Amino acid sequence: MRAMAKVKWKAEAAVYLTVAFVAAGALGAVQPATGIPTEVIQLTQFGPAAGVATAALLWPGRIRSRLAGALPGRFGQGAAGPALPLLLTAPLIIALSSGLYAAVKGSVPVTDPRSLRDSFALIVVAQLVGACGEEIGWRCFLQPLLRTRFGPLTASALVGLVWGLWHVQAFTHAPAYAVGFLTATVAMSVVLGLGMERVRANRLLLAGGFHTLINLGMLLLMDDQSGAALPLVMFGAASLLAALPWVLRRSADRILPAGHGAR
Repeated sequence: MRAMAKVKWKAEAAVYLTVAFVAAGALGAVQPATGIPTEVIQLTQFGPAAGVATAALLWPGRIRSRLAGALPGRFGQGAAGPALPLLLTAPLIIALSSGLYAAVKGSVPVTDPRSLRDSFALIVVAQLVGACGEEIGWRCFLQPLLRTRFGPLTASALVGLVWGLWHVQAFTHAPAYAVGFLTATVAMSVVLGLGMERVRANRLLLAGGFHTLINLGMLLLMDDQSGAALPLVMFGAASLLAALPWVLRRSADRILPAGHGAR
C-alpha cells in the first residue's frame, strides 16, 4: 500500500513537472509572435497551470483534493492570520536587496512607473494574473503534494529548487547570476511554504500576491533585466535574510512544549 502511494505521488509530480517545463518553453517561443511585452506578462508563467490541468485530467479526484485550499471558502478558514506578515516579507526582500545594492554601488537603479511603455495599472493586473498562473502549480499543487512525503521545510526547499531550475533563462547568464537567482527562489519558497503551512483557503491569491510584489519590486528597483550578476546576488542574499525569521519561528514552534501558551 505504501509502495503504491509512493508511485502515485511520483507519477503526479513527474507529469506536472514535464508539462510545466515543456509548456513554458513552447509559450516562451510563441510570445514574440503575440506582440505581448514581457514586462507586462510572460506567457511562460502559464506553464505550471498547464501542468496542473494535465494532472487533473489524469487524476481528477486527487488533484481536486490537492487544490482544495487554493480558492476562497474551502474548509471554512481563510488566510487572514498569516497574510499580512507573509505579504510584508515581499517588500522587505526588495528593500533589503536595494539596500545591499546601494551599499555596493552607491545608488539604486530606480525606474519611474510613468516611464514604462505600458500602463503601470495594466502591468500590475497582468503580473498578478501571471503570478497566479505559476503559483497554482508551485504553492497550490506541488507544495501540498510534497508535503505528503516530506516535512514543511524540506518540501518548501525542494519546490524552490525546482521553481528556480524551471526559470532556465536565468542559467544563460553568469554563474553568479544563476546562483543568486536559485538562492532567492529556494529562500522565497521557504517563506511561502512555512507562511502558508496552516492556510486552508485563499492560498492562490496569497502566493500570487507575494509573487507579484516581488516581480514589481524587481521591475522598479532592481536592474535584474540587464543580466548583471550583482542585482541577483543581492536579491539572493536578501531573500535568505528574510527567510531566516520564518525558519527560526518554525524551529521554535517545534521545540515548544505541548500546551505552551494555553490560558
